[in-house]
Amino acid sequence: MSRLFISDLHLDAGRPQTTAQFLDFLAAECRGAEALYILGDLFEAWIGDDDDSALAESVQDALAICSAAGTRLFVQRGNRDFLLGPAFAARIGAQLLPDFAVITCAGEPALLMHGDLLCTQDSEYLAFRAQVRDPAWQSAFLAQPLAARHAFAERARQASQIRQQGLKDTSQLETITDVTPADVVSVMRRYGVRRLIHGHTHRPARHALEIDGMPAERIVLGDWYTQESRLRDENGRLELSAAPAG
Repeated sequence: MSRLFISDLHLDAGRPQTTAQFLDFLAAECRGAEALYILGDLFEAWIGDDDDSALAESVQDALAICSAAGTRLFVQRGNRDFLLGPAFAARIGAQLLPDFAVITCAGEPALLMHGDLLCTQDSEYLAFRAQVRDPAWQSAFLAQPLAARHAFAERARQASQIRQQGLKDTSQLETITDVTPADVVSVMRRYGVRRLIHGHTHRPARHALEIDGMPAERIVLGDWYTQESRLRDENGRLELSAAPAG
C-alpha cells in the first residue's frame, strides 16, 4: 500500500479550482492509500475550529470520508493554518503532528516538518511566529467573533503580499524565504535521521546531502495552486511528482 505526502495547498475560497482538485485527489488517488500526511498550510488561513465557512465545511467533510474509508490522516500545522486544533482533527479523524515528527518512511526514519523553522534568516517572520504560537495570544484571538478573525486574516495576508513584493524588489526573496543549510543539517542530527521531508518553500526537489560522512536526503514538497505536488511512498520506493494545477 502507498503513503502520500502533500503540503502547501493554501485552500481558499478565491481558488475554487485548487479545492476541486484536492477533493478529486481525496476521492481517487487517496482511496485505498494507507496514509495521507499533510505537512502544513492546508488552508490559506484558518481562523479557528469553529470556522463555519462553506470551504471549511466541504474540505472537512471530504477528509472525514477519506478517513472513514480507511486512509489514516496526519496533519501538521503550517504558518498559515497554525490554529488547526483538536476539534478539527476529531471531525476528520486525523492525528495532529507536532512541529517535528519522526516516522518510518521507505524503511528508515524520516523527519517531517512544515519547513518554516528552517528559514532562519527570516527573522521578521520568526518573531511573528513566536507571537501567534503563544497560547495566551491564541486564546485571546479565538475569543473574538468570527468576523473579526476573518478581518485579521485578510490584513495579515495583504501584509505578507506587500512584504514579499518588497523582498523581490531588493532581490532578497530567494535567500530569506529558503532554508538555511546549516540548520537543516543541525536538525537532522538532533533527530538522528538521514531523510527530511518538508514543504513551505514551494521549491519541490530532492536534495542529496552528506551528514557526518553518511549520505542523506532532503525532500521538498511543492505547492498545489501552481503544481499539485505530492510524494508517494510505494512499498519503500519514493517518487516526487506534480500534476499541472488548474
